[in-house]
Amino acid sequence: MVPARAPTSSDARPTVSGCANKAPHASRADGWFTPAHILYRDGVLAEDQEAQIGDPADVSSERRNPWRRPRRLPGWPRARGSRRLLTVVTVVVTLAFTYIALSDINLSLAWRALRTSDYWWLIAALIPFGLGTVSRALRWRSLFARGRRPPAGAVTDAMMVGYLYNNILPARAGEAARVVVLTQRSTIAPVEIVGTVVLERLYDVIAILVIFFAAEPWLPHVSWFGAAALAALVLAVLIIAAAAVLAIFGDRPLRLLMRPLRRLSLFSGDRLDRTIAELTHGLSGLRHPRLALEAFAWTIAAWLFTALCAYFVTLAFHLHLPFAAGVLVSVAIGLGNILPSPPAAVGVFEGATLIALRAYGISPSSALPYAVLLHLVNFVPFLIAGAITLYYNSRHPPRITPTEVERPALT
Repeated sequence: MVPARAPTSSDARPTVSGCANKAPHASRADGWFTPAHILYRDGVLAEDQEAQIGDPADVSSERRNPWRRPRRLPGWPRARGSRRLLTVVTVVVTLAFTYIALSDINLSLAWRALRTSDYWWLIAALIPFGLGTVSRALRWRSLFARGRRPPAGAVTDAMMVGYLYNNILPARAGEAARVVVLTQRSTIAPVEIVGTVVLERLYDVIAILVIFFAAEPWLPHVSWFGAAALAALVLAVLIIAAAAVLAIFGDRPLRLLMRPLRRLSLFSGDRLDRTIAELTHGLSGLRHPRLALEAFAWTIAAWLFTALCAYFVTLAFHLHLPFAAGVLVSVAIGLGNILPSPPAAVGVFEGATLIALRAYGISPSSALPYAVLLHLVNFVPFLIAGAITLYYNSRHPPRITPTEVERPALT
């Protein structure tokens, strides 16, 4: 048996400022990995990596387990009330949409629709579904500043794991999972990744509303058009204001907003300055027009592929609807996913689909089978791809050498 080599100073991964021995960004031992200063739950620091550089054999089993119960940061408020409120809202939203999906259903008619459908169209629907997924991966990568973008393979890897956890855990837990995975498999700082994830949700809402208004002449009348128009106007004003402030003042507004965090030990010393610099880079898709245009183009393409997928599924059920119906279904599902929802948005997905098809006079007994099959088309591939990705990651742990982590210091 070959004895384990004791780590040297060259093994330490440099921080974002480029120093190798001060506040290491992450630690690896025997294939396990915990990102430094990012695994927080309700203000809890999962692992302080600064004291963790040493012989892996001397690390206790508790410290080597990145999923152990972490200690709470001093002065950080408990969030039990927020979790309970989120749970209540999720249950209410789920019950409301489930009631919409299941009310006035004739089970015999619904079963007949399933038996008489042409399932070959589901295979065709997987093509735009896959293209939409690729577009979303390219969109996420485009939100990183040029020269700082992670490899496309690492982005796709993290996104597949994120979609898997979004479909099996509530409260969009996959967003945190993909931040952790991309941190493991790239040299990007976790706070910077979080900034791009936030921008993704923003771009999704903008693209949904833009597509909705562009297709409005070909859509039937919907009662919630006025509310969507008001939301689009408010969102546009906020985005323009935020972009203007960041373009004019740089990171000064972020420093002002995050100044109270200096009282927490987590952001002592230069940690807050480093966090603000990383977050500023993560918001590059909002600060730089070229990045914003590229990301927005990929987002529009992704949602149009989603609409085409929904349209192909209507052909499987012989609903005789135009392509605009796929657009309306995608818009309704996208807006519904903004709300807190259970794993895989069960109930919310079906209810939003029935609301959209109601505008075309489709009966609930015909619309519910369509919604269920469309949901499966958007669920099963992510489940399979995510499981395969997790298995691959377990067999191929990330290996980052000191030469691979050299990158420009944050400014």
